[in-house]
Amino acid sequence: MKKVAIIMGSESDRKVIETSLPYYQFFGIPVDVMVMSAHRTPEKVHEFVKNARGNGYGVIVACAGMAAHLAGVAAAYTTLPVIGVPLAAGELQGVDALYSMVQMPSGVPVATMGIGKAGARNAAVLAAEILSLIHPEIEEKLNEFKQNECKLPS
Repeated sequence: MKKVAIIMGSESDRKVIETSLPYYQFFGIPVDVMVMSAHRTPEKVHEFVKNARGNGYGVIVACAGMAAHLAGVAAAYTTLPVIGVPLAAGELQGVDALYSMVQMPSGVPVATMGIGKAGARNAAVLAAEILSLIHPEIEEKLNEFKQNECKLPS
């Protein structure tokens, strides 16, 4: 099973990201959550992302706030799908992060979700949809999820 890598720019982002983890669990997708910053640890980001496919990852979810270049940097170094999740931080409460993710140059796509918890959860669903193309068992869970009005079964 291909894994999902969730990379976040700061440990302070973990509370938002953790709200998406039950979704990955429901879909049966292994996920690793790591802190790495496009600004503070760019070499770590580069090294991780360029080796992600070979290390069994199928999707990268990049979560960051403020000027949030993490998703774009990740997309620059991989051919894996990158999903950006802008997080509310700073004076603009995530709008700056949203703009930095959706305004990528041609050839460096980042599928960008909404700001915050809903965006993190939607990233999990989109990752499941992407991985369902090669893992049919995920498609079954997606159908169950949709039939349950896009809520996790209790």
